[in-house]
Amino acid sequence: MRSARGAALLVVVAVLAALGFVFLAKYGDGEKDGKDKSPSASGGAKDADGSDGKSVQAAPPPASAVTLIGDGSTSHAGPQPHQRPVDKLAPGQVPPQFVVFSWDGVGEDNQHLFSHFRKVAQESDASMTLFLSGIYTLPGSQRAQYQGPRKAVGQTDISFLDANEVHDTIEQLGLAWRDGHEVGTHFNGHFCGPSGGGSWSPEDWVKETEQALRFVQTWKTTTGITDLPALPFDYKKELIGGRAPCLEGQKALLEAAPKMGFRYDSSSPGGRQTWPAKANGVWDFPLQSLPFPGHTFEVLSMDYNVMMNQSRTVKGDPANFAAWEDQAYRTYMGGFERAYQGNRAPLIIGNHFESWNGGIYMKAVEKTMRSVCTKEGVRCVSFRQLADWLDAQDPAVLARLQKLNVGEKADWNTFVAPPAPQPAAPPAPAAPAPGLPAAVRQGG
Repeated sequence: MRSARGAALLVVVAVLAALGFVFLAKYGDGEKDGKDKSPSASGGAKDADGSDGKSVQAAPPPASAVTLIGDGSTSHAGPQPHQRPVDKLAPGQVPPQFVVFSWDGVGEDNQHLFSHFRKVAQESDASMTLFLSGIYTLPGSQRAQYQGPRKAVGQTDISFLDANEVHDTIEQLGLAWRDGHEVGTHFNGHFCGPSGGGSWSPEDWVKETEQALRFVQTWKTTTGITDLPALPFDYKKELIGGRAPCLEGQKALLEAAPKMGFRYDSSSPGGRQTWPAKANGVWDFPLQSLPFPGHTFEVLSMDYNVMMNQSRTVKGDPANFAAWEDQAYRTYMGGFERAYQGNRAPLIIGNHFESWNGGIYMKAVEKTMRSVCTKEGVRCVSFRQLADWLDAQDPAVLARLQKLNVGEKADWNTFVAPPAPQPAAPPAPAAPAPGLPAAVRQGG
């Protein structure tokens, strides 16, 4: 049972989210805290082919192999580097422990957190998913290019970036894709509350997504930037999923998702540490309830939600920073160990490039990435890579994985049944004895 203090904090979070609480500076996100009681409950193994599931490097294509798209903002530049092999779970194999580090907004400002976490990921052999707010590639002077569903022209609930920040964000997007990271969408205006995404129709989500797509496809026209190359991907093909601001509106978004070519969505208001399933034909990858040290309730696996259960403000008492940072780190590691030693469900962590409470949440997630991604049997992947792996599995095996409870450990030696033996071929007829008459040889 939740403590009285924990219950009160839940009420605070819910009220603030309903009001579209947007004190979160430029890259803020008002995710709601869907706390969920979960029963709490090794080591990994190499893949069946003897590989360790790590990323594979691909050389960048020569300039002559790049085909520009449209105004030259995006391009076809060949296969994405640093992609992991997609394998099928073999008999006796322990499932990989997938961990997804995902980021909402992903603007590069003077904190340089985008570039910093690219470096951390490279050093940790991690791929990440970057949910780009489309207007971060659109200069404020061009704000009239955007109109959210049932909103005034140019209206947003987050700030536009300045010219230098737009430039640096576009530069980082290209470098990140070449690093092997996925570029998804956080849509555009970050509208929450009664008139936000929770009130939108499927058609509204299509309109919002089409604009996010267009801003990335036309940044050379809207920004006038001439010193950056085309992004090395076709965003229409790259964009296969997103996360709704404030985790609002998933029902209508899921209805629209297949029409937009989405293969997954990460907008659920809260999930548990179990293997994901599909909803309306797309993978549902929710943020998850994790054990929250020192409390009987669990906390959603996102920096905002951890903060709201600590300081309830981005500028808390510095005297508590060290303890809060440690608590955030132990939250992520507690969720990791529960899956790693249990049902091996993918761990999904959401974040923003932010400096709340002195940057303690950035330090906690960096420490987590460095701690888990190099462990045996662990793959730190993007949502695209996770969806690729899930789609390659035997549906019957996936169904068994999905039935495992939070922290429940299976007998992996027998979990995947070996292939059924093929019936033996009938023996070949004996050759007739030499010298017999033809009629006898032919059985006549």
